[in-house]
Amino acid sequence: MSGLATVQRRVGLIVSRAIIKLVNDAAKLQGVQVVLLDGEARAEVERFQQYGFTSVPLADCEAIALAVGGSRSHMVVVATDDRRYRRVDLKPGETCIYNQHGDRVHVREDGTIDVVASSKVYVDAPETKCTGNLHVQGDITCDGDVSDHSGSMQEMRDTYNAHTHPGVQSGAGSTQAPAQEMS
Repeated sequence: MSGLATVQRRVGLIVSRAIIKLVNDAAKLQGVQVVLLDGEARAEVERFQQYGFTSVPLADCEAIALAVGGSRSHMVVVATDDRRYRRVDLKPGETCIYNQHGDRVHVREDGTIDVVASSKVYVDAPETKCTGNLHVQGDITCDGDVSDHSGSMQEMRDTYNAHTHPGVQSGAGSTQAPAQEMS
């Protein structure tokens, strides 16, 4: 093979489509096992991801693999996609994080952010603030105290439970307290 033919072949093999077969997410830089052209398999190929975002792609998703310096022995994966689950209803400028179960965070063009979770949304923060109104269609459960600008619900319970009804005697000249306390 001539020198020019060798260079042409190496350049032609720099970028390849790949199928991810296995993911090792334990290392600082994720490793994947891929199958390239004509069944060419590579184990422990480094997978580069965007800073601040990480994922573990499913087996049989598609990838773009690069041969660093044209060497097929030094492959890296720079992009992955999974046409089986990719959201296809986005408008220009919209963004969506999603998984194979339909869970998603969808930033819409009108400024709305849809969060869809099949199980629950868990927020672990010392404080969570909402600057607008809060509308809840289901029940609200609180393990702590509930307060507004006038005081807490516990203060309201204490006031109610201690109040009496003037003019209603319960014996020995005292006024009668509520028959049922707020708990």
